[in-house]
Amino acid sequence: MKKTVLLLLLLVGFSGISQTSNALMEHYQAYYKEMRLQGDVNGVINALTHLNVISPSKERRDTLAFVYMNNGKHMQALNTIGIEKNADDSDLAVQIKAFSLKALNQPKRALEHFEELNTRNPSPYLAYEMADLKIQTGDMAGAAANIEFGIANATDEMKYAFYERQQPYEVSLKAAFYHLKGLADFNQNKNIDEAIASIDEALKIAPNFNLASLSKQALESRKKEAADGEN
Repeated sequence: MKKTVLLLLLLVGFSGISQTSNALMEHYQAYYKEMRLQGDVNGVINALTHLNVISPSKERRDTLAFVYMNNGKHMQALNTIGIEKNADDSDLAVQIKAFSLKALNQPKRALEHFEELNTRNPSPYLAYEMADLKIQTGDMAGAAANIEFGIANATDEMKYAFYERQQPYEVSLKAAFYHLKGLADFNQNKNIDEAIASIDEALKIAPNFNLASLSKQALESRKKEAADGEN
């Protein structure tokens, strides 16, 4: 009799916990929808965090990390999903790790995740990111291969955004590749004329390419200094 009573109490207890969890899930799911509707980022993060605590899932965790990343909270994004390379990571998780590590000035770690993304689904955009990071890490041969692929496969409709000016702007992705080619050529063989020729190609495609103009000015200034030093 005592065992039967104890079992009934346990069943009632588990039932109560289950009902409470279900009620909380329904509450935070409704809250999440409302916060999304209002565009309240902190509310969305709060809702997703509670939902993931109540009922953990990889999809919910990845979504939370994406919201962090998309709002410039890169450290929080990586704290949510980690930085390790995992074969079973979703494409979204790999993307978050790649871009957040890049934003946190971790080019070598970011590069391995961009390469994983490119293995899954190659694209000129990923080639650009990899080329940029390889130039930063000194792998000019690897950067050249990515640049060659990018120039061959980037279409006229593809754009890339730059933020070095107060007002962000977009240029043709192919122009962005020619700019990188100039930088890679200079870093590899110090041939200023060859580097300037590539950047001129970028400016021919995108005359408003401010970063390419700045790079060309820097190279021309270096060329003039070298010429003055010889005289």
